[in-house]
Amino acid sequence: MHLAYPAVLSALLFSTGLYGVLARRNAILVLMSVELMLNAVNLNLVAFDVWLSRTAEETLHSGQALTLFTIAIAAAEIGIGLAIVLAVYRNRGTSDIDKLRDTAEGHEPEGPDSDGDATAAEKAEATA
Repeated sequence: MHLAYPAVLSALLFSTGLYGVLARRNAILVLMSVELMLNAVNLNLVAFDVWLSRTAEETLHSGQALTLFTIAIAAAEIGIGLAIVLAVYRNRGTSDIDKLRDTAEGHEPEGPDSDGDATAAEKAEATA
C-alpha cells in the first residue's frame, strides 16, 4: 500500500476535525472534533512508522509507541474536558461556548436589553 492513501485519509480527518473546532458552538462537539484531529495524527504516525520500517534495518516502532502515548493523553483530555463541561453545564445551564465567555461568578452577560441596576419601572419610564 502506498503512503499516499493513509496520508490523504489523515488530512481529510484532520480537516474535518479542524472545521468542527472552528465552527461548532457546543463544547462537547468541540471535544469530539479535537479527538478526531488526534486520531488523524495517530494515523499519520503509524503510516509513517510502517513506511520508514521498510527502509530501515532496525525497526524501533517509535511511531506506534508515540501513538500509544497520544491515545493515553487523549483519554485523559476527554475525561477532564467532559468533567469541566458537565460542571459548567450544571452551574450555567448551557454548554454553548459563545454564552460562556464571561466566566466570572455572579456576573451575567450584558445584552442589549439589560441596563445594569435599572428596574422594570425605570425602564418603562425611560421608554415613555
